[in-house]
Amino acid sequence: MTENPAVPEIPVLRDNRGLFYGWFVVAAAFAVTFVGFGCTYSFSAFIESLQRDFGASRGSVSVVFALAGFLYFSVGSISGPLADRFGSRRLALIGMILIGIGLAIASVAQSLLEVYAAYGLGIGLGVGCSYVPAVGAAPRWFARQRGFASGIASSGIGFGTLIVPPIASLLITHVGWRETYLVLGVLAVIAGAGMALLIENDPRDRGLGPDGDPPQDASLSLRAPGASIKEALRSRQFIGLYAACLFCAFGVFVPFVHLVPYATDHGIAPTSAALLVSAIGIGSALGRFFLGGLADRLGRELSLVATFAGMALALFAWAMSTEFWPLAGFALVFGTTYGGWVALLPAVVMDYFGGRNVSGLIGILYTSAAFGTLIGPAAAGFAFDFAHSYLTPILTSAICNVIAAIVMALTSSHRAVSNRVTAKGEARKDSRPSRTTR
Repeated sequence: MTENPAVPEIPVLRDNRGLFYGWFVVAAAFAVTFVGFGCTYSFSAFIESLQRDFGASRGSVSVVFALAGFLYFSVGSISGPLADRFGSRRLALIGMILIGIGLAIASVAQSLLEVYAAYGLGIGLGVGCSYVPAVGAAPRWFARQRGFASGIASSGIGFGTLIVPPIASLLITHVGWRETYLVLGVLAVIAGAGMALLIENDPRDRGLGPDGDPPQDASLSLRAPGASIKEALRSRQFIGLYAACLFCAFGVFVPFVHLVPYATDHGIAPTSAALLVSAIGIGSALGRFFLGGLADRLGRELSLVATFAGMALALFAWAMSTEFWPLAGFALVFGTTYGGWVALLPAVVMDYFGGRNVSGLIGILYTSAAFGTLIGPAAAGFAFDFAHSYLTPILTSAICNVIAAIVMALTSSHRAVSNRVTAKGEARKDSRPSRTTR
């Protein structure tokens, strides 16, 4: 054997007809997440303008993002099962169009309430319709490199966070926040919707198995094998994963909303402060690329625990940082562990429960983040309005991630037993005649 286990496996890019179509699905999911979350996480660049033009408090403005986040994570519980049934392409296409419409309407809003409705509903429903179907489609096309493929697909979030916020900040400075929202809306419709057309759910539709291999008895379908939604929801793994993500979400989205105003409060120029969000994006992209592939070798469960712990440590560091470079270091480390967390979730769900209902289960899992997103950023804003300090919400965010790491670690320790039970159940099912083949 000449294979070196220390060298990452090179992706198999071709089947017998050329480039494996699974990589086009990954590219489409990348584009959808780039546009959706690039527009979403540029919100911090708009906070000062919205406060000034509408005479609103920081907490009130933060509710705009909280509402959008709550909706896009909640809607995933609906769009995921719909994607499993009707195909991910339709849902992703609708989502991109909704984002474009919402941003265009927000550009002409005459009150903060209208911004709530336009941005909150447009981004919330749009990302909710597109995100889970897109990232849920990619793992179906891969087996050996599932973590790597999921990492690339979701790395669009990191690159969107890297590129869109500073562009939005520059546009706001030169043309105004209303025109900037309109530009982002056009980007969503043209780039996002166009790429969404490439998404397909199942390699069987092209006569392929996972990773571009020929379809065999063990891989004729990535939909059929696996747990039902009811079985998964009652399992120890799903309960633990849901609880860990719930605790994590209370704090994980606070930096996306409040890092820029935190920096400007400490004398950092707005354009430089916007670069801090880009640093999160750089780290996020790195985390998705490298932690996703590394987790395939080290174990995806253990790696997921490490991402929770890493986010906690980074948030503690934020609480002690007031200058640009320490804040940039925080943003880079936080982004890396955050990116690894998001990249690993779809792969871990697929590992636990198979591909039969993967999009639906991911959507249900993300409702945990919905509650955290609704409460965390808004509560941090109101806490600042009350105390004129972010110390308490930052420390609370860090502690929540410590709890998430503990919960996930305790759940992971029972994986082997649970997998044996699941395997026995699937074996019994496989021994019965299939109704669909009678």
